[in-house]
Amino acid sequence: MPILELHNVNKAYQIDSQKLEVLKDINLEVKKGEFIAIMGPSGSGKSTLMNIMGCLDTPTSGKVIFENRDVSKLSETELAQIRNQKVGFVFQTFNLIPRTTAIANIELPLIYKGIPDKERKALAKKVLEQFGLTQRMFHFPNQLSGGEQQRVAIARALITQPLIILADEPTGNLDSKTGEEIIKIFQDLNKAGNTVILVTHEKDIAEHAKKIIKIHDGEIVRNI
Repeated sequence: MPILELHNVNKAYQIDSQKLEVLKDINLEVKKGEFIAIMGPSGSGKSTLMNIMGCLDTPTSGKVIFENRDVSKLSETELAQIRNQKVGFVFQTFNLIPRTTAIANIELPLIYKGIPDKERKALAKKVLEQFGLTQRMFHFPNQLSGGEQQRVAIARALITQPLIILADEPTGNLDSKTGEEIIKIFQDLNKAGNTVILVTHEKDIAEHAKKIIKIHDGEIVRNI
């Protein structure tokens, strides 16, 4: 049974008098435990597709079924609840809060969930230990290397035990060696049972996934 399904999903933006079609009749499904790479060149629509899959955006037409629930027409408040409870996001630019320590950045999703302070800190320390960041917990993002910042970002994405981890170009700001280390983390997370969707324009990164979906000009051109 798929945990996420997209049926005939289209996304268009109105720019002045012109209609820009970004996604065209996208059909795909994600099953629990899969490791999928969505691959395509810049401007192909892959990040828009990820945003729709992660309930950061809604389609112009078509359906998005998340755990047997049509989320296409939900309110922003309802979508925010799904994002906070069901989806873990990892971005190319890390998206850490600059004036906040590593442990406080990781705790943030738990604050939104209403988890008490003591429990939050215990959970955050546990995940910091898992990622080898115990000695860095009170460091600020500008005191961390790119790889360390991305590990903090992955730890933050995992802290709520999400149904799906969505990673948008997670190695884009890293050197090749550090990028390989980050991809290894995603592989290990997948081996542990996590569902991972990775967006990339790099073939060698996509090949680490178990399934590759190629997108071009807003259309899926290959699904293997």
